Amino acid sequence: MSATIDDIYRAAASLHQAEISKVAVPQISEIYPSMTIDDAYRVQDAWAQKKIAEGSRVIGHKIGLTSRAMQIASRMTEPDYGQIFDSSVFNDGACIPADRFLKPRLEVELAFVLCQDLEGPNVRVHDVLRATEFITPAIEIIDYRTEVPRKIVDTIADNAAFGALILGGRIARPQDIDVRWVGATLSKNGVIEESGVSAAIMGHPAAGVAWLANKLHAVGAKLKVGQVILSGSFTRPVDIAAGDVLHADYGQMGSIGVSIG
Repeated sequence: MSATIDDIYRAAASLHQAEISKVAVPQISEIYPSMTIDDAYRVQDAWAQKKIAEGSRVIGHKIGLTSRAMQIASRMTEPDYGQIFDSSVFNDGACIPADRFLKPRLEVELAFVLCQDLEGPNVRVHDVLRATEFITPAIEIIDYRTEVPRKIVDTIADNAAFGALILGGRIARPQDIDVRWVGATLSKNGVIEESGVSAAIMGHPAAGVAWLANKLHAVGAKLKVGQVILSGSFTRPVDIAAGDVLHADYGQMGSIGVSIG
């Protein structure tokens, strides 16, 4: 048994209201216990349509749960994904209002910008690299609109916890760097909190993008030219709050600095 159409639209409306009011709502899994993972993606899509109707535009996708440890913790055997909206993208140096979020955390990632469509099935790492115009440093702010404890359907319905995307640093063509060995440190208020290397993302950051292209094919969708694809975090999330100054240093690929106002 799965959720009804009415359940899906009610769940999407509650998440939308939570984002506006900045007040977390009860877990979708508690209110609609029959909701499946497929249903949760339908909630995500229904919420996206509400945002689009209000003027937002989908410019890409994020991939989450790319580490095995996070999959085990979430009782998942694969990553999940969400949608990126133009209204939630910031540039290096931005002062980002803290009141946009409920309880934000920050992750260090790489973003792939596509110069070709990517459509499954059977997309592989080399296909992703061939379809990528450039790779750029990116940091993601994750945020949850539901109460705890959360199940995986809660996270997926909640747009895979996407809050905001910050782009900066130096762009690089995939053939010009070893994409697996991009390292970064993440500092908060001058103290290094996390460090990591991009190979931690499924062995290769492009592997997550390939997974997403194949996953979207199953629902009749594809990755499109010009889209930004966040490939997943290679550091643990760091709590952030008003007054914090964040700096992600990617070595030869430059850095991103933002403040939370």
